[in-house]
Amino acid sequence: MTEKTSPSASDRQTFSDDERAAMKERSQELKKTSKVSKSDGTQDVLDKIAAMAEPDRGMAERIHEIVTDSAPELAPRTWYGMPAYAKGKDVIVFFQDAAKFKARHSTLGFSDKAALDDGAMWPSS
Repeated sequence: MTEKTSPSASDRQTFSDDERAAMKERSQELKKTSKVSKSDGTQDVLDKIAAMAEPDRGMAERIHEIVTDSAPELAPRTWYGMPAYAKGKDVIVFFQDAAKFKARHSTLGFSDKAALDDGAMWPSS
């Protein structure tokens, strides 16, 4: 009977450097958020947008403008180092520039809490 051993460190799937950096940014964001009011996130978001390369910077600037004009109840803040907009503690929408995780395209994402529809799931067959 052979004994099972746990996989070696090289066999285990690990986080990429980009993912570890994003988690570190998130940890710093959580520490900072506990010390400041919700309106203080705007400058952090603008700084993240300014650091982006084009064309993502232009898209992020426009998204920031649309979200802050259309949904002033959402507070700008960063989330895993990305510009995001939250209601209370819940992130509702975020923008991930393509360079963040070396992706081909940027991403505009919404959480389930965004309530963009009536909540119906895919039609059953």
